[in-house]
Amino acid sequence: MNDAAPAPTPAPAPRRARVRAPELIGRGGWLNTGGKELNLAELRGRIVILDFWTFCCINCLHVLDELRELEEKHRDTVVIVGVHSPKFVHEAEHQAVVDAVERYGVEHPVLDDPELATWKQYAVRAWPTLVVIDPEGYVVAQHAGEGHAHAIERLVEELEAEHGAKGTLRRGDGPYVPPEPVATDLRFPGKAIALPGGNLLVSDTTRHQLVELGPDGEGVVRRIGGDGQFKEPQGLALLPDGKVVVADTVHHALRTFDPVSGEIELLAGTGRQWWQGQPTSGPALEVDLSSPWDVAWWRGKVWIAMAGVHQLWTYDPETRTVEVAAGTTNEGLVDGPGDEAWFAQPSGLAATEDRLWVADSETSALRYVDPEGAVHTAVGTGLFDFGHRDGEAAQALLQHPLGVTALPDGSVAVSDTYNHALRRYDPATGQVTTLATDLREPSDAVLVGDDIVVVESARHRLTRLRLPEEAVRVESVAHRTQRSATEVAPGRLQLDVVFQAPAGQKLDTRYGPSTRLLVSSTPPELLLTGEGTGTDLARELALNPEVAEGVLHVSAMAASCDDDPENEYPACHMHQQDWGVPVRLVVGGASRLPLVLAGMDPAEAS
Repeated sequence: MNDAAPAPTPAPAPRRARVRAPELIGRGGWLNTGGKELNLAELRGRIVILDFWTFCCINCLHVLDELRELEEKHRDTVVIVGVHSPKFVHEAEHQAVVDAVERYGVEHPVLDDPELATWKQYAVRAWPTLVVIDPEGYVVAQHAGEGHAHAIERLVEELEAEHGAKGTLRRGDGPYVPPEPVATDLRFPGKAIALPGGNLLVSDTTRHQLVELGPDGEGVVRRIGGDGQFKEPQGLALLPDGKVVVADTVHHALRTFDPVSGEIELLAGTGRQWWQGQPTSGPALEVDLSSPWDVAWWRGKVWIAMAGVHQLWTYDPETRTVEVAAGTTNEGLVDGPGDEAWFAQPSGLAATEDRLWVADSETSALRYVDPEGAVHTAVGTGLFDFGHRDGEAAQALLQHPLGVTALPDGSVAVSDTYNHALRRYDPATGQVTTLATDLREPSDAVLVGDDIVVVESARHRLTRLRLPEEAVRVESVAHRTQRSATEVAPGRLQLDVVFQAPAGQKLDTRYGPSTRLLVSSTPPELLLTGEGTGTDLARELALNPEVAEGVLHVSAMAASCDDDPENEYPACHMHQQDWGVPVRLVVGGASRLPLVLAGMDPAEAS
């Protein structure tokens, strides 16, 4: 006789929400499909992952890299579809999307959606956002931000098993058709410097190498590091010892190149991407970095535009250490002491005696650091205003600048990338002018004698210009982001950041709360209560009825670990995202604002 209690019946797995996926529509049409139009009916039977991205966004570029392994491993069951959803006006140009798809090595179909039609159909609120559609055409998960590849991998395996058993999974080749390669000496070059001998050194980003050109900027002298030593290199800076420090962007590292010996050495970084909670200072070869985009030598240190975390870091050659110099990792435009300032994807640096100039791309701003480490803004107002307007700096507009160059008279030239222009800011007069137009995505410029050589990234060349004495006249134009404002009611607004730990994981509470929520607003008067940092992902806000419209800035983070009691050291994962949500206050507007970090909003699922 067996007196043992019967084994408990396993609890059924929670039923996955099933929401029918809206159709994929975009006026720009399809890329990487050999000219074929795709629709969801043709993709039925496959697991579809929609990647809502825009090519200005560093977090979107991180996600492209995160998805590559999953894309290769599950190529016969998974179809990734990039839905290009522009923030800036330039990103709505079809040729610019074509260029970006090649520039960043996107190897899956891309829908060009310049009017955000599919973005609106899926109620997306942030770049990047990933949406998973099962083989029967239902949305089963949504993730905003970075760090979700492990969760999606687990979900894909579940869907493969479930729909394989049901007979609803269809295996085979996907719809991706690679474009024809194009032969040019450079392919989407990023930055350039002049070497002491008169030659020019260029980061040939898409081909993952450096190229030394003759003084004319055309003849190739040699190619450096095309054997995997670099991955999408960007910034270059000449060091006092004659070596060149290179921002090895996708390797999350700094390297040095010796033009005399040809040697390449690792200077800083581990090859891993930095995440919240990791060290922000220490031995340079032991601290993770995050998409360093440019470098400059200033006041005895290498300064690093750490685009991936919206900060400036430094490398000290005497101690061989790195540390944060300015920025909090929050994305936006806030001046002040370095440890309080906010940046948004700093991408260009230029040093003068008393200022380190910064091209802060996502705020379309020109900023600088003073010798005391404080951050100031010369041109630009924030994340959502951009355009091409000259005149007084307080009202002048740029559009996603990637480079800045110090000029001999104390002014600076700005590579105004998405305006296809070279601009000038003069601190003495406070005026912004236009030096040249009809460039194609200029990303940097370097002085060579009386000329300025511009890196025309999307024309795959260097262009030499004589610095004009007279500014070019352009028609002023101003823009705001295309996203329509969310209508919310004045007064109480319930903010809910939706986070559901992926299957097989749980929130990591071993060392205290595993979630963080930071809320602020532009203008600050929009929020009567609810501003600040806390650990609860739900918060009640009070909106000022006297403010007609503004932007809610929300930053959320959650840490989850594998839920395996047999594993003493479970793998842990960080999920994080920043939202800038334009809101308009109207009577009868919404009283709840859901933002999905991971999972499905229960109020939307059925």
